[in-house]
Amino acid sequence: MPSSLRPYHLSHMATSRDQPLEAQCPTTSRPAAGRSLACWLALVIVVALGLSIDLASKQLAFALVGDEPVVLDREVILSNPHWNPPPDAHRKVLTRVLDLHLVLNRGAVFGIGPGQRAFFVVFTVLAVGIGLYAFASRTRCGDWLAHIAIGCILAGAGGNLFDRIMFGAVRDFLKIFPDTYLPLGWRWPGGNSEIFPWVFNIADVLLLTGIGLLMLRMNRQAAPAGKDAAATALNPSSAAADESIDRT
Repeated sequence: MPSSLRPYHLSHMATSRDQPLEAQCPTTSRPAAGRSLACWLALVIVVALGLSIDLASKQLAFALVGDEPVVLDREVILSNPHWNPPPDAHRKVLTRVLDLHLVLNRGAVFGIGPGQRAFFVVFTVLAVGIGLYAFASRTRCGDWLAHIAIGCILAGAGGNLFDRIMFGAVRDFLKIFPDTYLPLGWRWPGGNSEIFPWVFNIADVLLLTGIGLLMLRMNRQAAPAGKDAAATALNPSSAAADESIDRT
């Protein structure tokens, strides 16, 4: 190897040692997660843990928050779209930070699209299938951030799907920033003036967490590619030398 290339090669080796494992081993060179028992086990653990926390928290909330346990009758809920737990099924936890308020959500996350139960059941089943396909064929071994994200999304979707099938509606009970209102007399569409008027559950938190982690993973994947392109543009001679070494 020509002596003029040695400094570059040594600096290249030093840089490689400082890079994380994902940067040294490109994701595409690792086997698909669907072929790894360890990846499947990790996904199952995340889904099972998230699903257990969601269902247990709903059960406890509907049993303990009100003056007496709220018993849900699926036939009553399906026949009466306006049925909800009694108004006294409410408890303050932290003033202006968190209340527990029992409601039934017949829509999607934060009550979006009420009255579309059949659509959301079918949509959730399809989303779970797509999530499993994405995990098995579109992620790689060692891509733990993506696996945790998909696990959170599957757990959240599964928790709300369970409620829609078993009870005809989703059990919600978390309300943040109660009795805190928008400034200047502003109101949300529908007339509510609270800063955060929606009631939600752990499954919703899992769904949003999973989406956030996937966005973070995509950003982390895009960052090294951007840095490599910038380095090549600033020092094309090094890139040419690297290509020459690879050919030899």
